[in-house]
Amino acid sequence: MEKHDPLLRYGLFDAKVPRYTSYPPANHFQNDVGRRNQMKWLTSVEGNETVSIYIHIPFCKRLCWFCACRTQGTTTLRPVDAYVDILLKEIATVRAKLPDGITMGRLHLGGGTPTILSPETMTILLDKVFGAFAITEDFELSVEIDPTEASDELLQTLIDFGMNRASIGVQDFAPKVQDAIGRLQTLEQTNDVVKFLRNAGLKAINLDLLYGLPFQTRASFRETLAHVISMDPDRLAIYGYAHVPWMSKRQVLIKSETLPDTIERYELAAIANDLLLSVGYKAIGIDHFAKPTDSLYTADRTGQLKRNFQGYTDDQNKTLIGFGASAISHFSDGYQQNAVATSAYQDRVLTNGVAAHKGYEMSDNDKLIAAMIEELMCRFSYPTKDLRASFPKSEDQIRQTAVALMQHYIDVFKISGSGLVMQPETFPLVRIIANYIDLFTNKDTVHTAAI
Repeated sequence: MEKHDPLLRYGLFDAKVPRYTSYPPANHFQNDVGRRNQMKWLTSVEGNETVSIYIHIPFCKRLCWFCACRTQGTTTLRPVDAYVDILLKEIATVRAKLPDGITMGRLHLGGGTPTILSPETMTILLDKVFGAFAITEDFELSVEIDPTEASDELLQTLIDFGMNRASIGVQDFAPKVQDAIGRLQTLEQTNDVVKFLRNAGLKAINLDLLYGLPFQTRASFRETLAHVISMDPDRLAIYGYAHVPWMSKRQVLIKSETLPDTIERYELAAIANDLLLSVGYKAIGIDHFAKPTDSLYTADRTGQLKRNFQGYTDDQNKTLIGFGASAISHFSDGYQQNAVATSAYQDRVLTNGVAAHKGYEMSDNDKLIAAMIEELMCRFSYPTKDLRASFPKSEDQIRQTAVALMQHYIDVFKISGSGLVMQPETFPLVRIIANYIDLFTNKDTVHTAAI
Protein backbone atom coordinates (compact mmCIF):
# COMPACT_ATOMS: atom_id res chain seq x y z
CA MET A 1 0.00 0.00 0.00
CA GLU A 2 3.01 2.31 0.40
CA LYS A 3 3.08 3.12 -3.31
CA HIS A 4 -0.53 4.29 -3.00
CA ASP A 5 0.20 6.76 -0.18
CA PRO A 6 -0.08 10.02 -2.21
CA LEU A 7 -3.20 8.71 -3.94
CA LEU A 8 -4.71 7.70 -0.63
CA ARG A 9 -3.87 11.04 0.94
CA TYR A 10 -5.78 12.96 -1.71
CA GLY A 11 -8.77 10.62 -1.67
CA LEU A 12 -8.41 8.75 -4.97
CA PHE A 13 -10.03 5.60 -3.61
CA ASP A 14 -12.92 7.40 -1.95
CA ALA A 15 -13.71 10.40 -4.14
CA LYS A 16 -16.80 10.62 -6.33
CA VAL A 17 -16.18 13.25 -9.00
CA PRO A 18 -17.44 14.08 -12.51
CA ARG A 19 -15.76 12.49 -15.53
CA TYR A 20 -15.26 15.96 -17.04
CA THR A 21 -15.92 15.01 -20.63
CA SER A 22 -17.43 18.48 -20.81
CA TYR A 23 -17.61 21.58 -18.67
CA PRO A 24 -19.98 22.11 -17.07
CA PRO A 25 -21.17 18.48 -16.71
CA ALA A 26 -24.36 17.78 -18.65
CA ASN A 27 -26.44 17.45 -15.50
CA HIS A 28 -26.03 21.22 -15.07
CA PHE A 29 -27.91 21.86 -18.30
CA GLN A 30 -31.07 23.86 -17.72
CA ASN A 31 -34.54 23.33 -19.13
CA ASP A 32 -35.40 25.35 -22.26
CA VAL A 33 -31.96 27.00 -22.54
CA GLY A 34 -31.21 24.96 -25.64
CA ARG A 35 -34.60 25.63 -27.16
CA ARG A 36 -34.30 29.40 -26.59
CA ASN A 37 -30.82 29.65 -28.05
CA GLN A 38 -30.78 27.03 -30.80
CA MET A 39 -31.58 29.27 -33.75
CA LYS A 40 -29.28 32.05 -32.54
CA TRP A 41 -26.38 29.64 -32.12
CA LEU A 42 -26.99 27.90 -35.45
CA THR A 43 -27.06 31.17 -37.36
CA SER A 44 -23.92 32.38 -35.54
CA VAL A 45 -21.81 29.58 -37.07
CA GLU A 46 -19.28 31.19 -39.40
CA GLY A 47 -19.85 30.85 -43.14
CA ASN A 48 -16.52 29.17 -43.89
CA GLU A 49 -16.43 27.02 -40.74
CA THR A 50 -15.78 23.28 -40.61
CA VAL A 51 -18.13 21.55 -38.18
CA SER A 52 -18.43 18.10 -36.66
CA ILE A 53 -21.67 16.10 -36.77
CA TYR A 54 -22.92 13.51 -34.28
CA ILE A 55 -25.96 11.31 -34.96
CA HIS A 56 -27.48 9.35 -32.11
CA ILE A 57 -29.24 6.03 -32.76
CA PRO A 58 -30.85 5.12 -29.40
CA PHE A 59 -32.03 1.60 -30.26
CA CYS A 60 -30.59 -1.77 -29.17
CA LYS A 61 -31.89 -5.30 -29.64
CA ARG A 62 -30.51 -6.06 -26.19
CA LEU A 63 -30.06 -3.67 -23.27
CA CYS A 64 -26.70 -4.33 -21.62
CA TRP A 65 -27.06 -4.00 -17.87
CA PHE A 66 -23.87 -1.98 -17.38
CA CYS A 67 -24.83 0.73 -19.87
CA ALA A 68 -25.98 4.17 -18.71
CA CYS A 69 -26.45 5.59 -22.22
CA ARG A 70 -29.79 6.87 -23.51
CA THR A 71 -31.04 3.72 -25.23
CA GLN A 72 -34.18 1.65 -25.64
CA GLY A 73 -34.82 -1.93 -26.67
CA THR A 74 -36.59 -3.05 -29.82
CA THR A 75 -37.34 -6.44 -31.37
CA THR A 76 -38.16 -5.11 -34.86
CA LEU A 77 -36.76 -2.46 -37.19
CA ARG A 78 -40.08 -0.61 -37.61
CA PRO A 79 -39.43 1.94 -34.85
CA VAL A 80 -35.84 2.32 -36.06
CA ASP A 81 -36.93 3.15 -39.61
CA ALA A 82 -39.58 5.56 -38.30
CA TYR A 83 -36.93 7.25 -36.15
CA VAL A 84 -34.65 7.70 -39.15
CA ASP A 85 -37.51 9.41 -41.01
CA ILE A 86 -37.62 11.94 -38.16
CA LEU A 87 -33.84 12.33 -38.26
CA LEU A 88 -34.07 13.28 -41.93
CA LYS A 89 -36.52 16.07 -41.08
CA GLU A 90 -34.30 17.39 -38.29
CA ILE A 91 -31.21 17.35 -40.52
CA ALA A 92 -33.03 19.27 -43.26
CA THR A 93 -34.33 21.92 -40.84
CA VAL A 94 -31.01 22.47 -39.09
CA ARG A 95 -29.05 22.60 -42.35
CA ALA A 96 -31.38 25.31 -43.65
CA LYS A 97 -30.44 27.51 -40.68
CA LEU A 98 -26.68 27.11 -41.19
CA PRO A 99 -24.62 29.21 -43.60
CA ASP A 100 -24.15 27.84 -47.12
CA GLY A 101 -20.34 27.66 -47.00
CA ILE A 102 -19.81 25.37 -44.02
CA THR A 103 -18.15 21.98 -44.45
CA MET A 104 -18.26 18.76 -42.43
CA GLY A 105 -14.94 17.53 -41.06
CA ARG A 106 -16.22 14.74 -38.81
CA LEU A 107 -19.28 12.52 -38.76
CA HIS A 108 -19.79 10.12 -35.88
CA LEU A 109 -22.64 7.63 -35.58
CA GLY A 110 -23.21 6.60 -31.98
CA GLY A 111 -25.81 5.00 -29.78
CA GLY A 112 -27.30 2.75 -28.82
CA THR A 113 -26.42 0.57 -31.76
CA PRO A 114 -25.94 2.39 -35.08
CA THR A 115 -25.27 -0.95 -36.77
CA ILE A 116 -28.83 -2.02 -35.98
CA LEU A 117 -29.90 -0.10 -39.12
CA SER A 118 -30.52 -2.13 -42.24
CA PRO A 119 -28.19 -1.39 -45.19
CA GLU A 120 -31.13 0.24 -46.99
CA THR A 121 -31.97 2.56 -44.08
CA MET A 122 -28.30 3.40 -43.48
CA THR A 123 -28.01 4.34 -47.16
CA ILE A 124 -31.03 6.66 -46.91
CA LEU A 125 -29.60 8.33 -43.79
CA LEU A 126 -26.07 8.83 -45.11
CA ASP A 127 -27.30 10.00 -48.51
CA LYS A 128 -29.20 12.73 -46.66
CA VAL A 129 -26.22 13.74 -44.53
CA PHE A 130 -23.75 13.89 -47.41
CA GLY A 131 -26.30 15.71 -49.51
CA ALA A 132 -26.65 18.36 -46.82
CA PHE A 133 -22.99 18.82 -45.86
CA ALA A 134 -19.96 19.04 -48.14
CA ILE A 135 -16.96 17.24 -46.66
CA THR A 136 -13.35 18.32 -46.14
CA GLU A 137 -10.32 16.58 -47.67
CA ASP A 138 -9.38 15.05 -44.30
CA PHE A 139 -12.98 14.04 -43.48
CA GLU A 140 -13.44 11.28 -40.90
CA LEU A 141 -16.50 9.02 -40.69
CA SER A 142 -16.49 6.99 -37.49
CA VAL A 143 -19.11 4.50 -36.38
CA GLU A 144 -19.74 2.62 -33.14
CA ILE A 145 -20.05 -1.07 -33.98
CA ASP A 146 -21.62 -3.89 -31.99
CA PRO A 147 -20.10 -7.13 -33.36
CA THR A 148 -23.29 -9.02 -32.48
CA GLU A 149 -25.35 -6.60 -34.62
CA ALA A 150 -23.21 -5.87 -37.66
CA SER A 151 -23.87 -7.78 -40.87
CA ASP A 152 -21.22 -7.89 -43.57
CA GLU A 153 -23.62 -6.07 -45.89
CA LEU A 154 -24.10 -3.24 -43.40
CA LEU A 155 -20.38 -2.96 -42.76
CA GLN A 156 -19.71 -2.85 -46.49
CA THR A 157 -22.33 -0.11 -46.86
CA LEU A 158 -20.46 1.97 -44.27
CA ILE A 159 -17.15 1.31 -46.02
CA ASP A 160 -18.68 2.36 -49.34
CA PHE A 161 -19.77 5.67 -47.78
CA GLY A 162 -16.21 6.30 -46.62
CA MET A 163 -16.11 4.99 -43.03
CA ASN A 164 -12.46 5.32 -42.08
CA ARG A 165 -12.63 4.71 -38.33
CA ALA A 166 -14.58 2.06 -36.44
CA SER A 167 -15.11 1.90 -32.68
CA ILE A 168 -15.91 -1.63 -31.52
CA GLY A 169 -17.37 -2.34 -28.08
CA VAL A 170 -15.72 -5.24 -26.24
CA GLN A 171 -15.98 -4.50 -22.48
CA ASP A 172 -14.68 -7.96 -21.40
CA PHE A 173 -14.36 -11.41 -22.93
CA ALA A 174 -14.66 -13.47 -19.72
CA PRO A 175 -17.95 -15.48 -19.93
CA LYS A 176 -18.71 -15.00 -16.22
CA VAL A 177 -18.31 -11.23 -16.55
CA GLN A 178 -20.37 -11.08 -19.73
CA ASP A 179 -23.16 -13.05 -18.09
CA ALA A 180 -23.13 -10.67 -15.11
CA ILE A 181 -23.49 -7.56 -17.29
CA GLY A 182 -26.02 -8.94 -19.78
CA ARG A 183 -23.69 -8.69 -22.77
CA LEU A 184 -22.87 -11.97 -24.50
CA GLN A 185 -20.31 -11.41 -27.23
CA THR A 186 -17.90 -14.09 -28.32
CA LEU A 187 -14.27 -13.63 -29.20
CA GLU A 188 -15.05 -15.10 -32.62
CA GLN A 189 -17.76 -12.52 -33.36
CA THR A 190 -15.40 -9.70 -32.52
CA ASN A 191 -12.50 -11.19 -34.47
CA ASP A 192 -14.71 -11.67 -37.52
CA VAL A 193 -15.71 -7.98 -37.56
CA VAL A 194 -12.12 -6.81 -37.11
CA LYS A 195 -10.93 -9.08 -39.91
CA PHE A 196 -13.73 -7.95 -42.24
CA LEU A 197 -12.86 -4.30 -41.66
CA ARG A 198 -9.13 -4.85 -42.12
CA ASN A 199 -9.72 -6.83 -45.32
CA ALA A 200 -11.89 -3.97 -46.58
CA GLY A 201 -8.98 -1.60 -46.09
CA LEU A 202 -9.94 0.12 -42.84
CA LYS A 203 -6.80 1.41 -41.15
CA ALA A 204 -8.24 2.92 -37.96
CA ILE A 205 -9.94 0.60 -35.47
CA ASN A 206 -10.71 1.45 -31.86
CA LEU A 207 -11.65 -1.07 -29.18
CA ASP A 208 -13.50 -0.13 -25.97
CA LEU A 209 -13.04 -2.02 -22.69
CA LEU A 210 -14.28 -1.61 -19.13
CA TYR A 211 -12.59 -2.39 -15.84
CA GLY A 212 -14.33 -2.64 -12.49
CA LEU A 213 -17.00 -5.03 -13.80
CA PRO A 214 -18.61 -7.76 -11.68
CA PHE A 215 -16.48 -10.87 -11.17
CA GLN A 216 -13.58 -9.27 -13.05
CA THR A 217 -10.21 -10.47 -11.71
CA ARG A 218 -6.61 -9.64 -12.50
CA ALA A 219 -6.22 -12.97 -14.28
CA SER A 220 -9.42 -12.68 -16.33
CA PHE A 221 -8.68 -9.08 -17.30
CA ARG A 222 -5.17 -10.02 -18.42
CA GLU A 223 -6.72 -12.67 -20.64
CA THR A 224 -9.15 -10.15 -22.15
CA LEU A 225 -6.27 -7.75 -22.77
CA ALA A 226 -4.26 -10.50 -24.46
CA HIS A 227 -7.16 -11.18 -26.83
CA VAL A 228 -7.52 -7.48 -27.55
CA ILE A 229 -3.82 -6.99 -28.24
CA SER A 230 -3.93 -9.92 -30.69
CA MET A 231 -6.52 -7.96 -32.71
CA ASP A 232 -3.97 -5.17 -33.13
CA PRO A 233 -6.28 -2.14 -32.66
CA ASP A 234 -4.93 1.30 -33.44
CA ARG A 235 -6.54 2.89 -30.39
CA LEU A 236 -8.09 1.68 -27.15
CA ALA A 237 -10.37 3.29 -24.59
CA ILE A 238 -10.33 1.56 -21.21
CA TYR A 239 -12.94 3.14 -18.95
CA GLY A 240 -13.80 2.49 -15.35
CA TYR A 241 -17.31 1.10 -14.98
CA ALA A 242 -19.58 3.60 -13.21
CA HIS A 243 -22.16 1.86 -11.02
CA VAL A 244 -25.00 4.40 -10.84
CA PRO A 245 -28.24 2.40 -10.51
CA TRP A 246 -30.07 5.50 -9.27
CA MET A 247 -29.47 6.97 -12.76
CA SER A 248 -29.57 3.86 -14.92
CA LYS A 249 -32.31 1.56 -13.63
CA ARG A 250 -31.03 -1.46 -15.56
CA GLN A 251 -27.89 -1.42 -13.41
CA VAL A 252 -29.92 -2.73 -10.48
CA LEU A 253 -29.41 -6.12 -12.15
CA ILE A 254 -25.71 -5.84 -11.28
CA LYS A 255 -25.12 -6.64 -7.62
CA SER A 256 -22.72 -4.27 -5.91
CA GLU A 257 -21.17 -7.09 -3.89
CA THR A 258 -19.86 -8.65 -7.13
CA LEU A 259 -17.89 -5.52 -8.06
CA PRO A 260 -14.16 -5.07 -7.39
CA ASP A 261 -13.39 -2.60 -4.61
CA THR A 262 -11.59 0.66 -5.32
CA ILE A 263 -8.10 -0.73 -4.72
CA GLU A 264 -8.85 -3.66 -7.04
CA ARG A 265 -10.19 -1.24 -9.67
CA TYR A 266 -6.94 0.70 -9.49
CA GLU A 267 -4.91 -2.49 -9.89
CA LEU A 268 -6.96 -3.51 -12.94
CA ALA A 269 -6.33 -0.12 -14.54
CA ALA A 270 -2.62 -0.43 -13.73
CA ILE A 271 -2.48 -3.89 -15.34
CA ALA A 272 -3.94 -2.48 -18.55
CA ASN A 273 -1.53 0.46 -18.50
CA ASP A 274 1.58 -1.65 -17.92
CA LEU A 275 0.66 -4.33 -20.45
CA LEU A 276 -0.27 -1.93 -23.24
CA LEU A 277 2.82 0.19 -22.75
CA SER A 278 4.95 -2.95 -22.89
CA VAL A 279 3.67 -3.80 -26.39
CA GLY A 280 4.15 -0.35 -27.90
CA TYR A 281 0.98 1.61 -27.16
CA LYS A 282 1.27 5.10 -25.69
CA ALA A 283 -0.92 6.33 -22.84
CA ILE A 284 -3.20 9.22 -23.81
CA GLY A 285 -4.85 11.12 -20.97
CA ILE A 286 -6.35 9.00 -18.20
CA ASP A 287 -8.00 6.17 -20.13
CA HIS A 288 -6.90 6.02 -23.79
CA PHE A 289 -4.03 4.27 -25.53
CA ALA A 290 -2.83 4.68 -29.09
CA LYS A 291 -0.19 3.45 -31.48
CA PRO A 292 2.35 6.07 -32.58
CA THR A 293 0.74 5.87 -36.05
CA ASP A 294 -2.70 6.90 -34.74
CA SER A 295 -3.95 10.47 -35.02
CA LEU A 296 -4.77 10.61 -31.30
CA TYR A 297 -1.10 10.00 -30.52
CA THR A 298 -0.13 12.85 -32.84
CA ALA A 299 -2.66 15.19 -31.22
CA ASP A 300 -1.32 14.32 -27.78
CA ARG A 301 2.29 14.92 -28.74
CA THR A 302 1.57 18.21 -30.53
CA GLY A 303 -0.57 19.64 -27.72
CA GLN A 304 -3.81 19.43 -29.73
CA LEU A 305 -5.57 16.75 -27.69
CA LYS A 306 -9.16 17.68 -26.84
CA ARG A 307 -11.91 16.22 -24.68
CA ASN A 308 -15.61 15.99 -25.50
CA PHE A 309 -18.64 13.78 -24.86
CA GLN A 310 -16.97 10.85 -26.61
CA GLY A 311 -13.84 11.16 -24.44
CA TYR A 312 -10.44 12.15 -25.82
CA THR A 313 -10.34 13.32 -29.41
CA ASP A 314 -8.12 14.93 -32.00
CA ASP A 315 -11.11 16.82 -33.42
CA GLN A 316 -10.17 20.51 -33.67
CA ASN A 317 -13.56 21.79 -34.87
CA LYS A 318 -15.11 24.27 -32.46
CA THR A 319 -18.72 23.47 -33.39
CA LEU A 320 -20.37 20.09 -32.85
CA ILE A 321 -23.92 19.60 -34.11
CA GLY A 322 -25.86 16.70 -32.64
CA PHE A 323 -28.87 15.05 -34.28
CA GLY A 324 -31.25 12.61 -32.67
CA ALA A 325 -32.80 12.01 -29.26
CA SER A 326 -30.61 13.29 -26.38
CA ALA A 327 -27.87 14.42 -28.79
CA ILE A 328 -25.74 17.30 -27.54
CA SER A 329 -24.47 20.18 -29.66
CA HIS A 330 -21.59 22.44 -28.70
CA PHE A 331 -21.31 26.02 -29.93
CA SER A 332 -18.90 28.78 -28.99
CA ASP A 333 -21.39 30.21 -26.51
CA GLY A 334 -22.88 27.09 -25.01
CA TYR A 335 -24.38 23.63 -25.15
CA GLN A 336 -27.72 22.50 -26.50
CA GLN A 337 -29.28 19.07 -25.88
CA ASN A 338 -32.19 17.59 -27.78
CA ALA A 339 -35.17 16.15 -25.93
CA VAL A 340 -33.97 12.96 -24.27
CA ALA A 341 -36.94 10.62 -24.62
CA THR A 342 -37.33 9.30 -28.16
CA SER A 343 -41.07 10.06 -28.19
CA ALA A 344 -40.51 13.64 -27.02
CA TYR A 345 -37.75 14.10 -29.58
CA GLN A 346 -39.99 12.87 -32.40
CA ASP A 347 -42.89 15.07 -31.30
CA ARG A 348 -40.68 18.16 -31.26
CA VAL A 349 -39.25 17.52 -34.72
CA LEU A 350 -42.68 16.82 -36.21
CA THR A 351 -43.98 20.07 -34.68
CA ASN A 352 -41.00 22.41 -35.12
CA GLY A 353 -38.46 20.64 -37.29
CA VAL A 354 -35.95 20.79 -34.42
CA ALA A 355 -35.77 19.18 -30.97
CA ALA A 356 -33.59 21.32 -28.69
CA HIS A 357 -34.61 21.40 -25.03
CA LYS A 358 -31.96 21.62 -22.33
CA GLY A 359 -28.78 23.61 -22.60
CA TYR A 360 -26.24 25.85 -20.98
CA GLU A 361 -25.04 29.37 -21.83
CA MET A 362 -21.34 29.77 -21.16
CA SER A 363 -20.19 32.89 -19.37
CA ASP A 364 -16.61 34.12 -19.72
CA ASN A 365 -15.88 32.58 -16.34
CA ASP A 366 -17.34 29.24 -17.47
CA LYS A 367 -15.06 29.31 -20.51
CA LEU A 368 -12.05 29.97 -18.30
CA ILE A 369 -12.87 27.07 -15.98
CA ALA A 370 -13.51 24.83 -19.00
CA ALA A 371 -10.06 25.72 -20.36
CA MET A 372 -8.41 25.02 -16.99
CA ILE A 373 -10.08 21.62 -16.71
CA GLU A 374 -9.35 20.61 -20.30
CA GLU A 375 -5.67 21.44 -19.81
CA LEU A 376 -5.59 19.29 -16.69
CA MET A 377 -7.48 16.38 -18.25
CA CYS A 378 -5.54 16.42 -21.54
CA ARG A 379 -2.05 17.54 -20.55
CA PHE A 380 -1.91 17.20 -16.75
CA SER A 381 -0.89 20.84 -16.61
CA TYR A 382 -2.05 24.25 -15.48
CA PRO A 383 -0.45 26.57 -18.09
CA THR A 384 -0.67 29.97 -16.48
CA LYS A 385 0.98 31.77 -19.40
CA ASP A 386 -1.42 30.36 -21.99
CA LEU A 387 -4.44 30.93 -19.77
CA ARG A 388 -3.47 34.57 -19.20
CA ALA A 389 -3.03 35.09 -22.93
CA SER A 390 -6.47 33.62 -23.67
CA PHE A 391 -8.24 35.27 -20.70
CA PRO A 392 -6.39 38.56 -20.02
CA LYS A 393 -9.24 39.94 -17.89
CA SER A 394 -8.99 36.98 -15.51
CA GLU A 395 -5.32 37.22 -14.59
CA ASP A 396 -6.00 37.50 -10.86
CA GLN A 397 -8.26 34.42 -10.83
CA ILE A 398 -5.71 32.42 -12.84
CA ARG A 399 -2.92 33.38 -10.44
CA GLN A 400 -4.99 32.71 -7.31
CA THR A 401 -6.02 29.29 -8.61
CA ALA A 402 -2.37 28.42 -9.31
CA VAL A 403 -1.38 29.42 -5.78
CA ALA A 404 -4.24 27.38 -4.31
CA LEU A 405 -3.25 24.31 -6.33
CA MET A 406 0.36 24.53 -5.18
CA GLN A 407 -0.70 24.94 -1.56
CA HIS A 408 -3.35 22.22 -1.52
CA TYR A 409 -1.48 19.69 -3.68
CA ILE A 410 2.04 20.47 -2.56
CA ASP A 411 3.56 17.16 -3.69
CA VAL A 412 1.52 16.83 -6.89
CA PHE A 413 2.54 19.87 -8.92
CA LYS A 414 5.93 21.23 -9.89
CA ILE A 415 6.65 24.60 -11.47
CA SER A 416 7.58 24.65 -15.13
CA GLY A 417 8.39 27.40 -17.60
CA SER A 418 4.76 27.66 -18.67
CA GLY A 419 3.03 27.16 -15.32
CA LEU A 420 2.35 24.03 -13.26
CA VAL A 421 2.64 20.38 -14.27
CA MET A 422 1.58 17.27 -12.41
CA GLN A 423 4.11 14.63 -11.36
CA PRO A 424 3.54 11.49 -13.51
CA GLU A 425 2.85 9.23 -10.54
CA THR A 426 -0.02 11.52 -9.51
CA PHE A 427 -1.83 11.52 -12.88
CA PRO A 428 -4.67 9.33 -11.48
CA LEU A 429 -5.62 12.30 -9.26
CA VAL A 430 -6.43 14.58 -12.19
CA ARG A 431 -10.23 14.33 -11.93
CA ILE A 432 -10.04 15.13 -8.22
CA ILE A 433 -7.91 18.18 -8.98
CA ALA A 434 -10.26 19.27 -11.75
CA ASN A 435 -13.08 18.94 -9.25
CA TYR A 436 -11.15 21.15 -6.84
CA ILE A 437 -11.28 24.09 -9.25
CA ASP A 438 -14.78 23.37 -10.46
CA LEU A 439 -16.97 26.15 -9.10
CA PHE A 440 -20.07 24.32 -10.29
CA THR A 441 -19.68 21.14 -8.30
CA ASN A 442 -22.45 20.69 -5.76
CA LYS A 443 -24.40 17.89 -4.11
CA ASP A 444 -26.55 17.43 -7.23
CA THR A 445 -23.64 16.74 -9.56
CA VAL A 446 -23.58 13.21 -11.00
CA HIS A 447 -20.33 11.72 -9.75
CA THR A 448 -18.45 8.52 -10.45
CA ALA A 449 -15.52 6.87 -8.75
CA ALA A 450 -12.27 8.70 -9.46
CA ILE A 451 -10.64 5.51 -10.76
